[in-house]
Amino acid sequence: MTSDFEAQLRAVSLRVTRPRLAVLTALRDHPHVDTDTVIALVRVQHPTVSHQAVYDVLRALTDAGLIRRIQPAGTTARYESRVGDNHHHVVCRSCGAIADIECAVGHAPCLTASDDHGFAVDEAEVVFWGTCPDCSTGRTTR
Repeated sequence: MTSDFEAQLRAVSLRVTRPRLAVLTALRDHPHVDTDTVIALVRVQHPTVSHQAVYDVLRALTDAGLIRRIQPAGTTARYESRVGDNHHHVVCRSCGAIADIECAVGHAPCLTASDDHGFAVDEAEVVFWGTCPDCSTGRTTR
């Protein structure tokens, strides 16, 4: 899989570095994690990597379109490596868990604006809110 990440980095004219590979691996294995979690995951294999290096990598990978930054209202920013398919998310109001939801209806951008005000819409961002199964079960057993 590392060679896939190397090819992805090269395809967007980014140098292949250990921190970039480590961040891509962390996000592949742990989607929807915040910056502190990414730092902790990267430091498992690269204990000396700085906070700033991880922040810089997250910014570069986001700018290059290799990862996606999501920040549902009232939550901290999270990152994921699933990009390019315009999927959506569901967020638990209780614990903050986030899961992917496939495109709501039709082709990207999934939803058609009732009035696009002349914009050429190419993406729709939808966040569904609710209570995850673990929190729902916890409420009924209390």
